[in-house]
Amino acid sequence: MTTPEPSAIDDILAEHAGLQQQLSDPALHDDPANARRVGKRFAELAPIMTTYTRLTAARDDLEAARELAEADPEFADEIATLEASVADLDATLTDLLAPRDPNDGDDVVLEVKSGAGGEESALFAADLVRMYLKYCERHGWKATVLGVTDSDLGGYKEATLSIKARESVRDGVWSRLKFEGGVHRVQRVPVTESQGRIHTSAAGVLIYPEPDEVEEIHIDESDLRVDVFRSSGKGGQGVNTTDSAVRITHLPTGVVVTCQNERSQLQNKARAMQVLAARLKAAADEEAEAQAAAGRHAQIRTVDRSERIRTYNFPENRITDHRIGYKANNLDTVLSGDMDALLDALVEADKQARLQQ
Repeated sequence: MTTPEPSAIDDILAEHAGLQQQLSDPALHDDPANARRVGKRFAELAPIMTTYTRLTAARDDLEAARELAEADPEFADEIATLEASVADLDATLTDLLAPRDPNDGDDVVLEVKSGAGGEESALFAADLVRMYLKYCERHGWKATVLGVTDSDLGGYKEATLSIKARESVRDGVWSRLKFEGGVHRVQRVPVTESQGRIHTSAAGVLIYPEPDEVEEIHIDESDLRVDVFRSSGKGGQGVNTTDSAVRITHLPTGVVVTCQNERSQLQNKARAMQVLAARLKAAADEEAEAQAAAGRHAQIRTVDRSERIRTYNFPENRITDHRIGYKANNLDTVLSGDMDALLDALVEADKQARLQQ
């Protein structure tokens, strides 16, 4: 592993010092959006600074031990230990400074849509939503259900979640959940099946980074159709008494966003605009990526059983991620929110692919 160039370290040190100075200025917090951006970047640099500080101290200790060993050979064992520590810290720092996904620190909007399989697909979509909500709870993330369209048996025809990480962490929700986009296939005996036969159905997951501010994406008001209607989900005693839910259609693209979680029509419209901005930004980024590398795509947009990234096999309690060949017989624990082993494997595979490129 090659030690990072001094200029790269110097740039990080200078940026960290500048951010620290900004955070100590009370005036920064007069602009909440800017304060969040500064705090987010400061958190991203924290592991780099910690590793660099430990590496510098270990190198100083190694140099001192070598000087002492000239007079006392007993320091030879300590030298070997310090050399191993320096090598490990050097490798960690190099890894931290390697190019990373620019959206890794972002919060996300996640959509789950039922697909092939009718009512069973909607029930599976609801299972996926619960899985993500439980995973968020395990990690202390704030997950908000922005809108849900129920099926007749209590499943979800579609659901939209906003997921936000703690500001004190370097990597945000996107760094962990960005691999969830695509078609998820389920194999099990549906509750509607009287003969006990195993059926296969599917649900689609779309996930995209959520911009900090709507202003980051230009949206022409004349391109929007805004409809209001009565909320139908849970949300408190007064949620169903007024036409507070909002559906926004972006006419040029046909993108439709619904929000019914907030208490007022204005709040729902503001939240729906944030989700719309995230959708449009993701579409623009995907188009740019497709132009730069023809044939590559991050998410499957059609919910077809044959185009799947993952299979959830209930009879065998097995989960399989087809992109990396991951298999585990712990489907029950994964659905209860224990997704880290699966996501770790996806993160590692992505890291290796980046290194090869």
